[in-house]
This record gives sequence, structure tokens and C-alpha cells, in this order.
Amino acid sequence: MNFRKFCLYGFTGLVLASCTPRQEINYMTDIDSVSLDNAIKNSRSTLQPGDQLIVNISARDLDAVKPFNQNYSSSATVTQYSSPNSNSMPQQIPASGPTYFVDTDSNIIFPQLGKVNAKGENVETFREKLTGLLSKYIKDPIVDVKLVNFKVSVSGEVARPGMYVIPDGHANILSALSLAGDATPYGIRNNVLVIRNVDGQITKERIDLTKAGFINSPYYYLKQNDIIYVQPNANREKAARVDPNTGLYISVASVIASLVIGVLALTKN
Repeated sequence: MNFRKFCLYGFTGLVLASCTPRQEINYMTDIDSVSLDNAIKNSRSTLQPGDQLIVNISARDLDAVKPFNQNYSSSATVTQYSSPNSNSMPQQIPASGPTYFVDTDSNIIFPQLGKVNAKGENVETFREKLTGLLSKYIKDPIVDVKLVNFKVSVSGEVARPGMYVIPDGHANILSALSLAGDATPYGIRNNVLVIRNVDGQITKERIDLTKAGFINSPYYYLKQNDIIYVQPNANREKAARVDPNTGLYISVASVIASLVIGVLALTKN
């Protein structure tokens, strides 16, 4: 083999080595064949110690309501994030009101009512519980409860890894990935890891986003402090181990190879 052929074969090999093979990037490819009857189950996260609630009480008789609305500073707000529009960044939404913290025994200290236990409750059932308790003192109370520090972490091979606070604590794995800009083409979509901590018990589940069956999983709807990790594929892992100047070296080598081939062609003629 002469030097010219060697250069050609070497350059071709470098180009092929730099190419990324096709990856499966489609979600729920079998959605038409999957029953979604159980998809709505477990859609609400139970309240956990450390949760932060904003509770507003109203009624026709405003004087009767006053003792049950603790004082708060309207300047104290909690930043929440809405779902992004198109490819834009998540929008910030300020939330304000009387704030209550769920303590280590799952209680909040509520004006006039004292300790109100939230163990095993979600936002909706806790609102109903407060409404029942307040009905003894207020006629037709209107109770609004917001979970303002519901957060999930999205990391790994996504466009915008980070921690996201989600309004009302209602989110699923797809909406969380959307907040993070979705998985990149280098993310492994059929082996997404979800780590969950409920009442101190840590569990994990691996989700195949390419198959629609995950919608019926208890890990489809997210819980407080869930961690989502999108694993990078082999090409991304190899790239992380390669010298960052490799691309420059390849470019320089290709230019040199082209010059050598040109010179050989001229001298031969």
C-alpha cells in the first residue's frame, strides 16, 4: 500500500469514527396499543415533612375569617415555574400568602385550630380536611391550598439539568423533562432512572420512555424530591474521555493529508 492510499484510508477512518450511530429518540412508539386505564392513579403526591404550604381562607363573612388567616408580608414570595412555551425557558410565577411548614411529625400549626396533621394527605385531601375543620367556625369557608416548594431534580444527558419547583405539586416525568429542555440526542431514553424518597424510604425505577407502558407506572407521576437521571450513551461517554482538542487534531491531520496527497500528485505528474 503506497502512502497516498494510506492517507486516504486513514482520513476515511477518522471521519467514520467521529460519526454518531442512529439512536432511538422517539417516545411512546406503541401508544396506540397500550391501555391507559390506570394512568390517573397515584397522580397526587402526599405531603412530606419540610413541605411548604400557602393557605388562604375566605368566606362571605370576612370578619369571621380574619382569625384564621395568619399575618404575612406580601413582599415575601415563593418562586414557582410553569411549563415552558415552545423552546423558551420556564416562566417564573410568584406565589404569596400565609405560609405553613409541615414539621417532622407531619403537622402544621394553624391559627385557632392548633396542630393539623397532614400525614398521608395530598393537597386536595388536605384542603378538604381544613374545610371540614373550619366549617365548625365559619359558614361556607373557601380554602385554597398551594404546595409551593414541590421540586424535582433532572440531571444527566438533558439540555438544562437542574432543580425545578413545580406549581401545585402536579407533574409527570415527561413534563419534568420538558422543563429541563428534554433529553439530548445522546441520552438513553429506554433506561431513565427515577429515584424517590417517601417518608425516608428510598426506591428507584428504570423507565423506558420509548414504550407507552410507563404511563401506567407509579413513577409516571412525580413525587416530592424525585430525581430523574438520563444516562448518556456510549458515544457521549467516549467523548468525555477523549482529549477536548481531538476535533482540532483531526482537522489539522485532514488538512496535512490533503496537502501531502496534492504534493504527491504533482510530483508524480
